[in-house]
Order: sequence, then structure tokens, then C-alpha cells
Amino acid sequence: MTQNPVLTALSAAGVSVWLDDLSRDRLTSGNLQRLIDTRSVVGITTNPSIFQRAISHGQAYDEQITELAARGADADSAIRTVITDDVRQACDILRPQWEASGGVDGRVSIEVDPRLAHDTDQTVSQAVELWKIVDRPNLFIKIPATSAGMPAITAAVAQGISVNVTLIFSVERHRNAMDAYLAGLEAAKNTGKDLSQIYSVASLFVSRVDTEIDRRLETIGTDAAMALRGRAGIANARLAYAAYQHVFQEGQRYAALSYAGANVQRPLWASTGVKNPDYPDTMYITELVAPNTVSTIPEKTLEALADHGIIAGDSVTGTAPGAQTVLDKISAVGVDLNDVFRVLEHDGVANFRSAWLELLESYPGSASAVQQNLP
Repeated sequence: MTQNPVLTALSAAGVSVWLDDLSRDRLTSGNLQRLIDTRSVVGITTNPSIFQRAISHGQAYDEQITELAARGADADSAIRTVITDDVRQACDILRPQWEASGGVDGRVSIEVDPRLAHDTDQTVSQAVELWKIVDRPNLFIKIPATSAGMPAITAAVAQGISVNVTLIFSVERHRNAMDAYLAGLEAAKNTGKDLSQIYSVASLFVSRVDTEIDRRLETIGTDAAMALRGRAGIANARLAYAAYQHVFQEGQRYAALSYAGANVQRPLWASTGVKNPDYPDTMYITELVAPNTVSTIPEKTLEALADHGIIAGDSVTGTAPGAQTVLDKISAVGVDLNDVFRVLEHDGVANFRSAWLELLESYPGSASAVQQNLP
């Protein structure tokens, strides 16, 4: 098999291609391996919504879930078993990419229970638990970038756990995530941990920013407001990349850690599937090409990119001033960006929590028990 030239060009430009999906069918059918072999895929991200869709559709999980139920496993432990089995197998399939990249790629992300998004201690406890259960060096534990999530990120990294910081919507939260990672590295260093084995990415959601801001711009309805639709997500991500450069390429705090073998926390572009059919279907990939980044891509968008995407080199470095101008104009027409980011974080956590509850409630005989045992 040969790699698609567009995806090859994207990888050569410094963007790691990660599939934004995982299911038992992908693992057993050879689909994941095909995407590795022909679409330059070198990593996978998952979330509660992805697993809710995978488990509730088709029959790939029926036999295992029936067996677990017959053994008396409760919903939480059964679903955890099913999900960690998939993630472990995906880690094994991607092990060659992990080895070839020296630990940078070949990663599979699994998210902590979204019901714990506002509980620091329980998030840390589950991060440790999932790290042990999956037991693979190319795992990422996803921890949300909530206020409670920040100290959990620091605590997990301090224990040597590699972390994918998820549900980042604002540049401010991105800076918080970088600070939390660096604090974790400093703590790990103080206890003698090998910093070279700890990795992290910061997942900034892109299309969801446009969806929420576009809705507000359309409500305002002026010509100036309407002209700004579809520009906020990319501008926001470009500012986040500039913040990453400031911390990891220019900052003294990371420089001191790098001497001890520490790795940067790469920016990761999440939510890259285009929600508005009026926009180019590859825009969140082609407009966010920059060295040392990750793009998590749904298969539909991946195939669109392979078919007609155009990679014209770095489209991010040096664009921060223009990006700031875009957000300033959006604010000037009456959009409260702080409120946008607050709503997006709240809704992101709520959506994942809802998907997780649907997943648990689909377990045989568990609906009432799930409702009675909500954290």
C-alpha cells in the first residue's frame, strides 16, 4: 500500500495525523491498519461520544457485554473493561508508529469519566487507574481543561502519566494547560522521574468555536457581523499556537526542564470536522498547518483531505497579529468572547457526560442503578 500524497505532505509539514474515532469494528476489520498504511494516521483520539456511538450501533460488543453482565459486572466496570480493551488493542496496533517516532506519536487517548470533570481528586484517581489498566506506554489519559482539571493534570504528570488536555476552547485555558503541564514536569523532576518518558498534547477545539460564534453573529445580523462568520475558530487556534511558541520555544521555564529531557506539550487541533456545509470541508486542516502540531481528523474529513485537500506549507506561524484582529472585530460587533468560551466549556462537559450516561444506561438492567449512583 502507498500513502496518499496530500496526507504525506501534511505530515512532512510537521502535522501528526490522528484519527478522531475508534471502534471494535475498526480494529477487527483492518480499517485502522488501512488508514495507517494509506492515510498517514499515527495516532487516535477517543471520547465518551465516540464510544457511545460505537457500542450502541452494531453487534461488535454484544458478546462481551452479555458475558460481563452474566458475571455480575456493574455498568461502570463493564463499560470500562470494553473501552480499555479497545484502547489497549489500538495501542498495540500503533506500537510501530510509537517506536518509529521515539514516543512522540503512535498514541491512543482515553478520557476519564466526564462526570468527574469538576472533581480534582477523583480525576487523578481514575487517571492512575486507567493508566494501570491499559498498561501501554503509548497511552494518553484525557483530562478536561476545567478549573478542577488543571491541578489534576499537574498531579497526573507528576506521577509520570502522559496527558492529553481536552476541551480547551480559549487561549487563556490553553495557557493554563501549559502551566499545569510544566508544574507537573517540575514535580516529576523533583522526585527523580525520567522526564523524557512523559508526553502531553493540548487539545484546542476549533469548529465548535465557529458554531457558537457564528450563531451569535447571525443573531446580530449586521453586514459587519455576517462577514466574520467562519473565521473565529482558525484565528483562535492560531493565537493558541503563538502562545505555545512563547512558552516552549522562548520561555525560560521550559528551557530549564528541557535540559532534563522534558518534551514540549504539542498543540492539537480537535473538532476539525466542518459543521457548516457552506465552508470548505478541509478548512480546519489546511488552514492550521504548523510544525510540531497534531490534527485529529474524523474519517469523513480525512477522506475529503485525501481527495482534494491542498497543503501549501505552514499556514500558522506569524499569523497571530491578523488572528487577533479577527477576534477584536468579533468583539467589536457585540460578541462576548469570554461568555462564548464559558458556554463551550460547560456544554462540552455536559455533552460528554450525557453520552457517558447513555452508554451506561444501555448496559443490561443498569438504567436505574446508573441514575442512583451518579457522582
